[in-house]
Order: sequence, then structure tokens, then C-alpha cells
Amino acid sequence: MMPSFSKEITKLADDIKTMHIRGAAEIGRVAVDGLSIFASQSKARSPQAYRDQFEGAYQFLLATRPTAVSLPNALRYVRHRVDTAFKKGMDVGELRALTIRAAEDFKRSSLEAVKKIGEIGSKRIKNGDLVMTHCNSSVAIATLIQAKREGKDFSVIVTETRPRFQGRLTAKALADKGIPVTLIIDSAARYFMPKVDKVIVGADVVTANGAIVNKIGTSQIALIAKEARVRVFVGAETYKFSPSTVLGELVEIEERPADEVIPKKELKNLKGVRVVNPSFDITPPDLIDVIITERGVIPPQAAILILMEEFGWSIGEEQVGKTLVEEEDW
Repeated sequence: MMPSFSKEITKLADDIKTMHIRGAAEIGRVAVDGLSIFASQSKARSPQAYRDQFEGAYQFLLATRPTAVSLPNALRYVRHRVDTAFKKGMDVGELRALTIRAAEDFKRSSLEAVKKIGEIGSKRIKNGDLVMTHCNSSVAIATLIQAKREGKDFSVIVTETRPRFQGRLTAKALADKGIPVTLIIDSAARYFMPKVDKVIVGADVVTANGAIVNKIGTSQIALIAKEARVRVFVGAETYKFSPSTVLGELVEIEERPADEVIPKKELKNLKGVRVVNPSFDITPPDLIDVIITERGVIPPQAAILILMEEFGWSIGEEQVGKTLVEEEDW
């Protein structure tokens, strides 16, 4: 039985689950905030009690979004530090303080990674470029805003990203910085692609073979870009690389509620119609030109090297996700 948590933690988890908080990086940062809140509120009297309660909070937050590997990786960052401290015999006060400090460390490194990717990625933008982006990626936005700061003159096509329209958030963020933006419906991507110079998107997960899991529609845009000989750049922090995929585990594709696609009242009039609403899709590495990380630019085939550097060969049951397989041919 899952233990009960404070209103702050419960609301935070619900906001992640219902996509009031969106974007893989932001989800990871907010998730560790949940552990920090837990630590500040914990009334545990012994290290073992604290560790047991911490595990409950960890599992509760872990269950909110299954696909965004940044969330379990963020939570595991804090959990590893807590486990290490617990084994060293730290008392309850020390464990609480360490939890809060570890959460802050993760958030700081996450924001620094986004900034660094923006700086590296901006070098790929040239004067006169027409760039297409999809969804609401913090690294794609950081890249484009940094290019604008560097004085480059370019424009951006943003897809709406149905059914939740995250692209509208991206369009506003870019327009607010003075970047010319055209907002299009997702199905118009092929119509506009021949005019596009490059595509820049983010990623929720980077797998061991260099495939990326990102907002539904990303793979179609990448395929259209390949047809039009347009280069595809993916921005991804290294903590989005999934070590579990080294072992052959694939990534569960989250399915969202049908009423995100069509109101319940209208669905009742469509007797016998089933609505399927996958939140993500998988873009194979041969549709991606490069992946931009805070450590530099790599071809997608080098993703395994990032994983080896990050995790060595100790990739096992504690690593990101005991995920299920729902996509077969990627």
C-alpha cells in the first residue's frame, strides 16, 4: 500500500502526471523538488525509518510519467546519494540535509546543461536560416535564443504539437525574444519542409543505439526532413541517456487519455470508435544527423559511449526504468 504524502507532494506529482508541468528537463527538476519537500517535512526518528519513507516518496514520484527518462534519472541521482549516506551511518538530520542538497545539485547541473547545449547548438544556426522545431523543448529554445543573442538573423517554424499544443508555448517563448515565428499545424510539416534549412528538436530519452524518444510527431518530421535533405539536430542532456536500453530493454510509450484528443461529450457520439493517444514516438538514429549534449556534439551512433562514460558497465536493475516494450521496429 502506497503511503500518504503531504498536499504539496501530492499536487506536485499530479501536476507532472497531468502535464501541467511539461518538458523532460523541467519534469526531472520538479521531481527532485518533491524529494526535497519530503525531506523537509519528514518526522522520521531513525535513519532506517527515514530511508523507508524516502523510498516510498521515491516510488510515488517515479510512477508519475513512465517515458521521460529524465525523471527516473533525476530521482536516482538523489536516491544514490541518500543510500550512500545511509550506509555510511549518517543520522536523520544529516540524511534530510543531504537529500535537499542533492536535489539542489541536480537542478543546478540540469540548468547548466541546458545553457551549455544552447551555446553549442547556437553555432549551428546561420544568418538567413529557416529552422523548424517541434513541441516545447528547453534545449531547442535555449539554442535559438542564444543564436538570437549572438546577433544572428533567422526565423523559426513551430508545429502546434497536438493534442496538447505545446508548440504554442515554444512560439510565444521565441517571439518574446524577438525571433520571427510561424506557427503551423503538425500535418503541414511536409508542405513547409522544402523551405527549411535545419530541424532542431529535444529528446525525452536517448537510447543506447542513438534512437530518440520524443513528443509524438518527431519521427514523422525527421522522416520528412530526410526526404528533403534537411539536417536534423537533437539537443539532449546526458542524464536523458537511458542505460537500461544497453541491456536490451526498450522504452514504454505513454498513452494519454482519449479526452485530450476529443471531448468526452463528442466521443459519446462516435459509437464504436476507439481513440488512441500515444504521447511519444521513436526516431531511429539514421534519421538524426547529430545529438548535441553539454559535453559536445556526437553522432547518434556514439550514444553508447556516453552511457559507458556515465555508468561504466555497472548497468543493471537500479538503472533507468524497468521499462516495458511497446515499440518493436526502431
